[in-house]
Amino acid sequence: MKKNKNLFLLKSSTVFLCIGFFIVLVACNSTKKINTTPHLNNDTCINHCFHNIHFNDSISLFEDSNLKFAHIGISVFNPKTNSYLYNYQEEKYFLPASNTKIATCYAALKYFGDSIIGLNFEENDSILFIGANADPSFLNNDFKSQKVFDWLITKKDKKIVLCNAKFNTTALGKGWSWDDFLENYAAERSSFPIYGNLVEFYYNNGYKCIPSFFEKDILESFEASNGDMKFKVSRVLGKNKFTINPGKKMVEKITFSTNENYNEFINLLEDTLKRKIERAEKKLINKFYSQSTDSILKIMMFNSDNFLAEQCLLMMSNEKFGLMNEEKIIDYLLKNDFNNLPQKPRWVDGSGLSRYNLFSPNDFVFILNKMKNEFDWNRISTIFPTATQGTLKNQFKNYKNKIFAKSGSFSNNISLSGFLTTKKGEELIFSVMINNHNSTTTNARNAIEKFLSNIIDEN
Repeated sequence: MKKNKNLFLLKSSTVFLCIGFFIVLVACNSTKKINTTPHLNNDTCINHCFHNIHFNDSISLFEDSNLKFAHIGISVFNPKTNSYLYNYQEEKYFLPASNTKIATCYAALKYFGDSIIGLNFEENDSILFIGANADPSFLNNDFKSQKVFDWLITKKDKKIVLCNAKFNTTALGKGWSWDDFLENYAAERSSFPIYGNLVEFYYNNGYKCIPSFFEKDILESFEASNGDMKFKVSRVLGKNKFTINPGKKMVEKITFSTNENYNEFINLLEDTLKRKIERAEKKLINKFYSQSTDSILKIMMFNSDNFLAEQCLLMMSNEKFGLMNEEKIIDYLLKNDFNNLPQKPRWVDGSGLSRYNLFSPNDFVFILNKMKNEFDWNRISTIFPTATQGTLKNQFKNYKNKIFAKSGSFSNNISLSGFLTTKKGEELIFSVMINNHNSTTTNARNAIEKFLSNIIDEN
């Protein structure tokens, strides 16, 4: 009896093992079917990662010797079929550089309306109260229309009182390279930007600058006497005392310190408006609009203007929370508009200057698809540069209106994400991200161009 019992147990165990093995096998097969975008090595990916995308040659991006040791992530999506045509390391995090502006652009399209607010204000018979809204266009050379400035000039019969804005962040963003503080692509953030928070020096029988307010702060000036050597302007971090080294270069544009907590800005504004400015605490209700939203975003995306992107987040934050803080508005966007992103990014600033930012290729495809679903294509195609425009200058020469994309680059890192239309009329969304390449930006950019051109031509 005991022997029969043991035999029964043995047979039962065998049956259960077989059933268990079958369940595991089915589960594995099911997982394999669901997981259509496995992480493969480059050689395997060349043969197996494409779905309905054709090439005359192999995948040039992986064969390019300049990218041999780089980290590469790619995602290509067909919104019409709601399916990914190609994914490679699409879930991995990459340093996006200025591709970060895609997220900022979406948020601005959604929350700004037709125009941005230049100032908040109240007025009576004798006083004009104004409150800053972080508008980056005030006396910025990129904007011909200066509605706010022109409006303020008409108020000559009224005393101007500037009401304190709640600037609740830092002039320089987290993760920005500290030694970029002089560069014109790293202008300081502020509550009331003026001249794009840049000062332009030039030589005309002596060194002069715009705004002229800072001419008093030139510490050293030399006659140009060294042939064609470019003159160089420098200052100490946090100070507006400018040293000019000799040379014949006609123009040098650098940042100035905004000194958010000091009176120097008031003096600069007074010098600009030729008016005395007083300060007060007062809640302001009325809004004075300055630029169209699309004009801001077009310059931001075409020129990859970091300053505009940073100020866009501060404007959004000020309108939504009554204070200017990029962390607060980013947190709101991630919890609301971007709560379904495939991978939760680390999003730190508006421009992508920060090396703390981390996004995946799938994240950008998601945002771009969301953008296309929610906003008019004519707006998007006006804001994003196409072939040979903006940061795509000298690229995709035969593909005008076949590609609309935003580039992003740091040393050894480059990304390109956007929209393309194949020769057969397929409208696709893509993101190509390359980190840690050891070649030139030009070589890496050319490799991406060849890869995407193949997709357009062969499909």
